[in-house]
Amino acid sequence: MDNEQQLPVGHLVADDTEVSIPVVEILTGRGFVTGKSGSGKSNTASVIVEKLLDAGYPVAIIDADGEYYGLKEEYELLHAGADEECDIQVGAEHAEKIASLALEQNVPVIVDVSGYLDEDEADELIRETARHLFAKEKKLKKPFLLVVEECHEYIPEGGGMGETGKMLIKVGKRGRKHGLGVMGISQRPADVKKDFITQANWLVWHRLTWENDTKVVSRIVGDEYGDAVPDLNAGEGFVQTDWTDGGIRRVQFNRKQTFDAGATPGLDDFERPELKSVSDALMGDLEDITELQEQEHNRVAELESQLERKQERIASLEDELQTARDVSAAARKMANALAHGEVGGPEDFGQQLREKDERIRELEAQVAELENEQTDLNAFEANKEVEGAEKTKQPEGIEQPGKPKETEQSKHPEKTATADEVEESTSSADTVESSAAELSGSEDSVEAYRKRLRQRGYELGKSVSQQSVSDTASLVELANADPVVVRIDAARRESLCNDDHTWDVIATLAADGPMTVHEIEESVTASVEQIQSLLAELRTRSLATRNDARQYALDRGGMVSIINDPDERAHNTELHGQWRE
Repeated sequence: MDNEQQLPVGHLVADDTEVSIPVVEILTGRGFVTGKSGSGKSNTASVIVEKLLDAGYPVAIIDADGEYYGLKEEYELLHAGADEECDIQVGAEHAEKIASLALEQNVPVIVDVSGYLDEDEADELIRETARHLFAKEKKLKKPFLLVVEECHEYIPEGGGMGETGKMLIKVGKRGRKHGLGVMGISQRPADVKKDFITQANWLVWHRLTWENDTKVVSRIVGDEYGDAVPDLNAGEGFVQTDWTDGGIRRVQFNRKQTFDAGATPGLDDFERPELKSVSDALMGDLEDITELQEQEHNRVAELESQLERKQERIASLEDELQTARDVSAAARKMANALAHGEVGGPEDFGQQLREKDERIRELEAQVAELENEQTDLNAFEANKEVEGAEKTKQPEGIEQPGKPKETEQSKHPEKTATADEVEESTSSADTVESSAAELSGSEDSVEAYRKRLRQRGYELGKSVSQQSVSDTASLVELANADPVVVRIDAARRESLCNDDHTWDVIATLAADGPMTVHEIEESVTASVEQIQSLLAELRTRSLATRNDARQYALDRGGMVSIINDPDERAHNTELHGQWRE
C-alpha cells in the first residue's frame, strides 16, 4: 500500500480547494463522524467507503439502519443479515467466516443488523465479528477499516456498556498497531463515550443543534465551533485531523455516487437500481454453516421431544411403582396378621405376594431402561452449547431400581405355606418393599439383613408388650418414638444427609408440613439433593408421604403402625440391645 496515497472527499468552503485524506490514516486510525439526521454524516461515511473500495481496499460495515446496501449498485459486496433482501441470513456462528472472507479474500462486507428482532442476537453477531477481525489482524497486519453506525448504542457515555462495547473500545485502542482501524458514526455525540471521541485521530462535525451536543463540540474543538456548528449546511462539516497543521477546516463533502438507501422517503417515485452481490462460490461456506446449524437445531428439538416423552413415561411408572409399594406394605401387614392367627387364607396371601413381587420387578426393569436412555439424552445436551437448548433435570423423587429377592414360596407356588414359610414370606415382603421403595439396595445388603434376622432367633407370634399411642399425639412425639427413631436413622444412613440435616428436616416437616423440597431447603442447611435423597428413604420406610402437588409431610398413620407393630419392637430390641418400657 502506498503510504502517501490520498483520497479526495470534498473541498474547502472558504476557497474551494480540494480536500483529500490519507488512506493509511483512515484504514488504521480511529475516526468519529457525527451530525444530526439529515446533516450529511452517513453521506460522508459512504463517500469515504466508496473511495476506499475504488482503491481496492475492502471494509466491513456494521449497518444498524439498513442504509448501506445501496453500495451494491457499483460494488460487489457480501450483504449479510437477517432480512430476505440480504445475500445470506447469518448469526454469530458465521462471524469467523465473515472475518475470514473480509481479511483473507478481500471481500467487502455489510453486516446488516437492522432486521434482527432479538437485540441480543444482533449484539452477539457484532461482537463476534469484531473479535474475529481483531484476532486475525494480529497475524495478518493488513490495513482494514471497521465502520460502526449508531456507535452510541454500543459505547454509551453513561453506564451499561456491554461486552460488545468493550470489544469495540479494544479495537479502537489496540487495533491500530495491528492494522485494524475503526470509524464510529453517531447523531448524538453527547451520548458517545468521551474516551472514544477524545482519542480519535480524525473527526468530522456536521450540523448539531441540541445543546448537549454543541457543548461537546465546544469542549473538544472550541467555543467558536460550538457556536457555529448549528449553522452548517447539509454536507458541510468541521474536519479535525492529527495529520494536518492547519487547524480545523470547514469542508463541503462530495455527494456519494451510489444509491442513497438511507434517504428519507418522499412522495416522488424512485426506481431502485440493479444491485450487485459477491459470487455464489464465496457464500458456499456460509451456507454450509447455516445448514449445519439448522440440522443441529432440528436434532436438539427431536431429542428434547424424546426426553419429554420419556420423562412422562417415568412419571407414570413412578406412580404405578408407588401403588405397588403401597400394596407391598399392605401385604406385609397381612403377613403379620397371618402370623398371629388374626386372619386365614395364607395360600391366597402367598399368591398375591408372588404377583406383586413379579409386578415390582417388571416396573423396576422399565424404570431402569428409561433412565438409561434419559442419561444418554442428557449427556448429548450437556455437550452441545446451542442457543435455546437447556439441560434437563431428572424428575424429582425418582430413585435407582433394585431387584427384589425371590422368595422360597414364589419358587414353589404349589406348596401350602407353613408357619416358617409365612415368616419367610413376611421377610420377603419387607425386602420387596425396601427394594421397590429405595430402588437402590443390592442383593448382598438384603441378604445381610436377612442374616441378622436369623441370628437374632426371632420367632413369629412371640409376645411383646405394646407401647400405647394416643390419637392426639403430635408428629414430634411420634417421630421421637423408639421404633420411628430407628427407621429415621436407617433412612439417614442410606441418604446423603448427616445427623443434623436429618433431624432438621424431620422437625421442619413436623412443624410446617406439607412442604415442597424447595420450601424445606429454605428452612434447613441441607441442599436440594440431600433433602431429596432423605425424603425418598423416609417414604420407603412409611415415615413420609407426598401428595399430587409434590408436597411432603410426615406419615402419621405410618408412624403409628410402626410404633404399634410387635415385629418393629422386637427388631429394635435386637438392634439396640434394650427397649424403654
